[in-house]
Amino acid sequence: MSKLRPLSEKLAANAQKELGEVPERIDEDIAVLREWISKQPHLKARTDDQMLVAFLRGCKYSLEKAKQKIDNFYAMRNVVPEIYKNRFVDDRVIDILRQGCLLRLPKPMSEAGPRIHISRYGLYDTNKYGLADVVKVGTMLGEIQFREDDHAMVMGFVEIIDLKGVGAGHIFQFDAVLIKKLAVLGDKAWPYRPKGFHFVNAPSGTEKFLSIAKGLMSEKIKQRFHIHSKYESLYDYIPQECLPEEYGGSNGTIADVVNTWEKKLLEYKSYFEEEAQYCTNEKLRPGRPLNSESLFGIEGSFRKLDID
Repeated sequence: MSKLRPLSEKLAANAQKELGEVPERIDEDIAVLREWISKQPHLKARTDDQMLVAFLRGCKYSLEKAKQKIDNFYAMRNVVPEIYKNRFVDDRVIDILRQGCLLRLPKPMSEAGPRIHISRYGLYDTNKYGLADVVKVGTMLGEIQFREDDHAMVMGFVEIIDLKGVGAGHIFQFDAVLIKKLAVLGDKAWPYRPKGFHFVNAPSGTEKFLSIAKGLMSEKIKQRFHIHSKYESLYDYIPQECLPEEYGGSNGTIADVVNTWEKKLLEYKSYFEEEAQYCTNEKLRPGRPLNSESLFGIEGSFRKLDID
């Protein structure tokens, strides 16, 4: 028997309806993935039940897609060092979190709905940190979600990108190559699915950068990009009551969200220290190695990406 956290009744029904989850077959599918990993000479990966079911759910129970994503998930450690090198819970990570720029709200959009993220990139101190430092912390929160957040793994997430406070220092750090790498990670490696990206409080002059970011995505993801000049149009997608109190909602306070996630990160301190050992050794991979060229294209040429 697998050691999985049981889903709520409504989430279980959604997992079966939207992901093709068959409860009686989960143990077998997990065993297939675990055996496959054990036979890959180049791959050192976590094989606990909860992590493997995250990939199964993220790939709608296609075993071949799950294998590919697991492989890519660990191969990315070598080719995106700006995010994955020295990814430890330290003072810098906690300081970035405390600036309130990365929020994972406590209540999902409905009883069996997606998780709500709010990213506030205008809040981090550009004199101390780069965009990649903030993104690194975001990946750490994401990996905790892979293991613990059933709403995110079954129903995906919606993300509000609040650009209030974005200034010249933040714009100067805009990195199209990093944005492209994130798009590839989301498409090819991460097991949870974005349901929508909603931009609010975009200052004048940022339209060009939003256009570049949007241009990296497939048509499907472009349709999930929404730029709101007023909060009222945001509420058509995410009801106001689902937002934190500071945004006029009833979904906790930002201070409480930050405190909750600071405690959670500290609980995972040893986990991320252990995580450094999990990766791929491309010299041992049968066939063509996965590297920057094969994953991101030659000389940074932009490929269209798709996230199902």
